[in-house]
Amino acid sequence: MIQYLVILLDDTSVSFCHYANERTERRLMPLDTLKAGILYGMKENLNIQFVYPDYELPEEYAEVIESIDHIKIKPASMAERADVAVIDGLAEAGGTTVNEGTAYVLRLTKEEMFAGRGAITSMLESTGRLNIVLKDIETFTDDDFKKYGKALAELSEDVERMYAESKTPQLNILTDRMMLDKMNNCGAGYTTITLAPDGRFYVCPAFYLCADGYAVGSLDGGLDIKNARLYKFDHAPLCRRCDAYQCRRCVWLNRKTTLEVNTPSHEQCVVAHLERNAARGLLTKIRTHGTFLPDREEIKEIDYLDPFDVKEEW
Repeated sequence: MIQYLVILLDDTSVSFCHYANERTERRLMPLDTLKAGILYGMKENLNIQFVYPDYELPEEYAEVIESIDHIKIKPASMAERADVAVIDGLAEAGGTTVNEGTAYVLRLTKEEMFAGRGAITSMLESTGRLNIVLKDIETFTDDDFKKYGKALAELSEDVERMYAESKTPQLNILTDRMMLDKMNNCGAGYTTITLAPDGRFYVCPAFYLCADGYAVGSLDGGLDIKNARLYKFDHAPLCRRCDAYQCRRCVWLNRKTTLEVNTPSHEQCVVAHLERNAARGLLTKIRTHGTFLPDREEIKEIDYLDPFDVKEEW
């Protein structure tokens, strides 16, 4: 059931996930479309998230946006009054002043991730919530998996120290799995839908911004998601048995790499299980400093990184 409506305010709205937005020509959503989108969200009782470009919107847009409860997702350069601020790369991270009350998304290449321990830890010290998104996860090699495991181990040391100092940092790739007891990942096409500046609905922003994307309805005609069941978690044969609960299961990345919206790639699965295992180790270490999540069971040990490798057992 759709619960969230993402509204892209402009063709150049910031990317907050794996996809890249390479559009440079501004195309602001018409004001009438914005009003109709908000009305649709109100009628369907949806939580609305506005995704902003890197320029100030006209005043009349701000007035319409403030007419309803919402979440603002903005580029870091426009982070004032943002609920979520997006930082694109380590270079931008170095020039960003982090606000304690704002959640941050840090989009990194794998090489930036491998070399970014200092910047990531510094940001985590200053904000309550940091989500890391890998921009090129589909290019991971076996050597990259080893580097990623090492990077996670190093970050785990920093997070453990913070918890020992009575801080409570939230880093999606390490701490989310410790808190979860069920899947909490991409709900594009099932719990979330996107409205683009052209007045049409898309599974997620990537399906609008990328050349091979497609619409799934419009404000005029309503939603029309073909094979809607495939976006549901219970139609993901491997994922529904998996316990890497923090995995993003990016629908767009699934389709890009496996041609199936409900089937993650080998790269996405291995990365998620490396995170899962790092969270397992971190949970054990934090508990040596005192009582922590006493009602949460230990994360069990596993001997695989890709569920497809043990599909016969499942």
